[in-house]
Amino acid sequence: MIVFDLKCSRDHVFEAWFGSTAAYDAQRAKGQVRCPLCDDHDVGKAVMAPAIASKGNSRPERSGKFSPEAAKAAVTALAAFQAEALKTSKWVGDRFADRARAMHLGDETSGAIYGEASVAEARALIDDGVPIAPLLLPVVPPNKVN
Repeated sequence: MIVFDLKCSRDHVFEAWFGSTAAYDAQRAKGQVRCPLCDDHDVGKAVMAPAIASKGNSRPERSGKFSPEAAKAAVTALAAFQAEALKTSKWVGDRFADRARAMHLGDETSGAIYGEASVAEARALIDDGVPIAPLLLPVVPPNKVN
């Protein structure tokens, strides 16, 4: 297996794994290598640092800085931040794509909203330049809270 950093014509950089360089070349020639962010097929290799193999009998140095407690604290802090942000946002449910586009075009008053959108709807919004971002943690819709 070989890993490449790839870059699309819109400057999105992403990592992809291939069986060999020849496999990458063949898939790229057939248009099968596409950007996962914008679905662009104009993809090439990005500049990347070479991977240098270490000695077989050496052990990777551990920083000792990771701990389950630190990971739990990070997720808790992220959840608290997201919960605070959602307090000042409006749930729009499955109308998210329509409402976000209307706000972007000036047809509706701008404001913080959140809701549901399909992958195709989200890609279309991004392609149209509508500034959106996924929530990092799952959210229970307000109409489904006990």
